[in-house]
Amino acid sequence: MAEGILRAAAGDILDVQSAGSEPAGHVHPLAIAVMREIGIDISGHRSKSLREFLGRPVETVITVCGNADQACPTFPGQVNRHHWPFDDPAKATGSEEERLTVFRRVRDEIRRVFEAYAAGRRDQLRAGSTRPAAPPAPTVDEVRETVRAGYAQIATGGGSCCGPATSCGCDGAGAGAETLARQLGYQPEELAALPEGANLGLSCGNPTALAGLRPGEVVLDLGSGAGFDVFLAGRKVGPTGRAIGVDMTPEMVARARAGIPAYRQRTGWDNVEFRLGEIEHLPVADASVDVVISNCVINLSPDKARVWREIARVLKPGGRVAVSDLALLRPLPPTVVQMVEALVGCVAGAVLIEETERMIREAGLDEVQLRTRPEYVQALESFEDPLYRKVAEHLPPGTKVSDYLVSLEVTARKPERSSA
Repeated sequence: MAEGILRAAAGDILDVQSAGSEPAGHVHPLAIAVMREIGIDISGHRSKSLREFLGRPVETVITVCGNADQACPTFPGQVNRHHWPFDDPAKATGSEEERLTVFRRVRDEIRRVFEAYAAGRRDQLRAGSTRPAAPPAPTVDEVRETVRAGYAQIATGGGSCCGPATSCGCDGAGAGAETLARQLGYQPEELAALPEGANLGLSCGNPTALAGLRPGEVVLDLGSGAGFDVFLAGRKVGPTGRAIGVDMTPEMVARARAGIPAYRQRTGWDNVEFRLGEIEHLPVADASVDVVISNCVINLSPDKARVWREIARVLKPGGRVAVSDLALLRPLPPTVVQMVEALVGCVAGAVLIEETERMIREAGLDEVQLRTRPEYVQALESFEDPLYRKVAEHLPPGTKVSDYLVSLEVTARKPERSSA
């Protein structure tokens, strides 16, 4: 589909070819069908092997699925590379109509990206430039869907890990997840009391400890995942309090809710709940929450300023914030920002520390304190985490990930009298 769309958009200025390391030998009939819907006939195309192209001069290589940027062989010479991973619609299951829906969605995603790329190449040719166009910047919705898809894979145990891989293993809890949690200050007895599968190893701090939670308080966790911090907060606020988790990934919400019966059996309390929603549009009433916590999630949002305004909205006057997040000590190179793995792994979405503080204050919060915790990123470097190792390959010589990225503890308070 990618070849057909780019040929249609730029076949007059580009020689477009597609190939795979494991060609199917035919073009999928559902791909042919959905492409005909947009007036492009790929019935005459054939599935080609990469071996056919290894001896040819290649200007640009665009990889379009999963870890193809790692599996694709290296072409000689100065080759421009872009990696835009899309779902493989051929792996879709269900009825034919359900599979057609997946093929149409992926077709439209490919069309949006490649038509923008083709337009950029045309603009450069008109301007007399011979340098290939840069990948189109993702939209807010595209960033959100990338994150949602990545964490859905983690929740269901499918695919490769999109967060700290050595920590979570992406199949739920594990020894690595518990080790990381202990290094972040979580107590062994806390971890032992969690429902099975709640700890996915995706933390970069310990906001439940940072918040100093008290019995009877209402706590809201942004990006609650499998319920890790919500279940811990529920124990701290007790039967007269309440812990609410919000997550935009249905698979994560389902996984968290599956842990409620075990939590209820161990505590005898019915004081935790999980809601499906985006942290930019919280499904929570105004001035209804005593404490907002979050653990390595706000950096993933494509609209962080709105998240902080939402935090101010739902907090009661005098309510407080305790957030662990990732932030930048200095800007990342563009090649790292473009890496989808880095985005979902909380790296590419991070912003400078001073920008974080500005957004918090503009949202109407005060008593803002920010404390850096460099040991988290340094630990992942020492673990030789695959994501961080890959990011390091794209950094300038002599630098490492911890020169750019840091775990940040954020505390703030909503004024007793506030219009937010």
